[in-house]
This record gives sequence, C-alpha cells and structure tokens, in this order.
Amino acid sequence: MFSPDFLKRVSLVLSFLLVAGASFGAGTVVGEKRLPVIGNVIGISNKEPESVIVAPGTDFKAFWSAWSALSNKFVTFKKAPTDQEKVWGAIAGLAQSFGDPYTVFFPPQDLKNFEASINGEFQGVGMEIGLRDRVITVVAPLKDTPAYRAGIKAGDKILKIDGTPTNDMTIEKAVSLIRGTKGTTVELSIFREGETEPLPFKVVRDTIAIPTIDTERRGDVFIIRLYSFSANSPDLFRKALQEFSSFGGDKLVLDLRNNPGGYLEAAVDMASWFLPSGKIVVKEESKKEEEGKVFRSHGYNIFSDKLKMVILVNGGSASASEILAGALSEHKIAILIGEKTFGKGSVQELVKVTPDTSLKITIARWLTPNGVSISENGLKPDITVETKKGDLEKEKDTQLEKAIDFLMKKK
Repeated sequence: MFSPDFLKRVSLVLSFLLVAGASFGAGTVVGEKRLPVIGNVIGISNKEPESVIVAPGTDFKAFWSAWSALSNKFVTFKKAPTDQEKVWGAIAGLAQSFGDPYTVFFPPQDLKNFEASINGEFQGVGMEIGLRDRVITVVAPLKDTPAYRAGIKAGDKILKIDGTPTNDMTIEKAVSLIRGTKGTTVELSIFREGETEPLPFKVVRDTIAIPTIDTERRGDVFIIRLYSFSANSPDLFRKALQEFSSFGGDKLVLDLRNNPGGYLEAAVDMASWFLPSGKIVVKEESKKEEEGKVFRSHGYNIFSDKLKMVILVNGGSASASEILAGALSEHKIAILIGEKTFGKGSVQELVKVTPDTSLKITIARWLTPNGVSISENGLKPDITVETKKGDLEKEKDTQLEKAIDFLMKKK
C-alpha cells in the first residue's frame, strides 16, 4: 500500500496509456516522488470524506427496494455477487452518474492494478485511449510499439475487445481488458473514419519502451519530434535546443502529433525556454476558486524575436501537448499547423474510500493562458492541414511539408 508520504495531495497530468495496461504518464507526483502515469491531472488524498447534506426529497427507499428485489429474485447460473460486491457496484454507479469518464471507483482489484501501473510495470500494446462521444477512442499509439506497428491510428474507435462490446464501457474497464502479459494477443474490432466496415486487429502485447525525442534537419529548418512528456524529456529537450542553436538557423518545427502527454512539470519547463519569467503557461480551474492554481514560466527565454516556430498538432496531441502548444500559441511564439487536438485536460484526486478501495474524482480542469478549456474544446490549429488517405503509404507528410513551406516564406 501507499506510505503516508505517498498519499499527500498532489497535482499532475495523467492519461490512460496502455503500456502497463493502465496509465502511463503525465505523471503522478506522490510526495516528492514522481511516478509514470499520463493525461489528466491527479492528486492523492488520505483524508476522511467530508460529510454531505442530502437534498430534501431524496428517496433512499428506492435503493433498498432495488437491493431487496435483486437479492430475492435474481437467478444466475454464475456466482452471484456478494453483498460487499453489490456495495462496490453501487459506488461505481454513483460515480458514473456524474457523467465524467475520469471520475471512477476503484474496487480492490482495480486499485491494485492502478497501483501496479504507477509503480512502473510497462507491458501492453503501447497506445493511449480516452472517451470521445462516449466511445472508447484511441488518442495515440506510441511510436514503435505493438499498436503502432499493427497500424492502429489516432481517432480509431474501439468497438470490441476480444469480442466484448465496448458500449458504455469505462476507460478503466477497457484498459483492464487490453492489458496483459508480454507475448499474449488481444483482438480489437475498430471503426475508422472513411471505412465502411469495422477493421480487425490482432496485437501482440510487449514490454513498452517509451520513445521521447528525435531531431532532424531539412534545409534551413530544424525539426524536433517529441513523443511524450516523460521524466527525462526536459533534459532531452534542452539538448535538442542546444543542437538547434548550434545549427545556427532561426526556423524551428516542434512536432507534437500523436503525443498523448506526460508530466505537467515537463510542459512548463519546455515552455520556459520560450517565455519570459512569470508568463502564464496553464491555469487550473477548480470548484473552489480560491484553490485554482496558475503555472508560470521559469523564464529561461533564450530565443530572440527572430525565432520562427511552428508546432504540429493533430487528434493524437493531448494533455501536456495541448498545454505546451496552447501556451506558445497564445503568447505568439508559435503558430499551430495540422488538425484539432484531442481535448484532454482535467485534474483528478484519488480519495481513499476504504483501505483497499478509492475514488478518482475530477476536481479541476486545465485552461490555456487566455482561459480556453482544453478538455471542452481542444486546440484548433491556425492553419488546418488534414492528413489525406494514402499519404502514409506514400510516405508523404503533408502537414510537415506545409510547416516547412510556411517557415521558408516567413520573413
């Protein structure tokens, strides 16, 4: 179980990346320890839940009437749930009634799986999933992972997992079905925009090595491809910027396509290379306004006004990617080219219900410096360039070509 220090309330960015079969990430900060978990923001609390006044007229008799009817009448050929399992199911339904895909209940086994994932067990297929229009959707496959090599793409909708329909399925349930041991296979039925029939995929699970960064030079343009906001990405990004500086040019492309996010601290640190000290990188909007936070640039700010910069984004750019892209776009450091981002940016707190169960509750949302909700809207590019069908087969990157052309024409 968690130590007392582990249970301190913290902020971090978290998503659901199927590497360990649960979350990888935007980083869970626990005490002073940072553990990999991706996408929304999460805190961990060991406080007793606060007392709640139930609204007048709330009918709890209905609950006990349903409990009695089910207990007395339900017939199954399988093992019937215990009374305690019924309680867990009731709490899960209560959490689901709030209509937020990231507010969920972890019964004992699910909590064990979550704890295992944040302690760094990385076996799975290597993609992040989220809910879009109540459908389990691929946010992004990580480069050179089983999901990536199988041809799964950002925006793919998962209809079935090993034959089980995903209708009304939670992200956590989907994760638990897709996760598994290296060498085993998971079968996915996927709907893809432009296809008339679902596509079948058989993906062999493996140990996932999280890719971080690549650099490339194309003529007068320097390209940095960032695949995740991992714990070591700020240092690797700094080295990539040193390489760009040695290159001697003033045209930079930062490619955040299919980057599902990572540590919030990494996004703030990277933005700080381009922004003066104190400039807002991202805001946190909470239910209690006095608890809202503002994350500001550290003020490294090493580039002059002559820098010409493009950030490439698409539907697989999420969480920390949206934080960094939103900050540099709204502060007029870079323009965004590509497609609308995924729209993933909320803050969760992990609250103990019993010693072996927890609730993960959305307590705040991320806003760009200008107050745009990342979760609700995503980011719309300044210049929209859609990837055309067949471009990948032709090894043609229309979005990158547009970015280079834009920078070469910019004075």
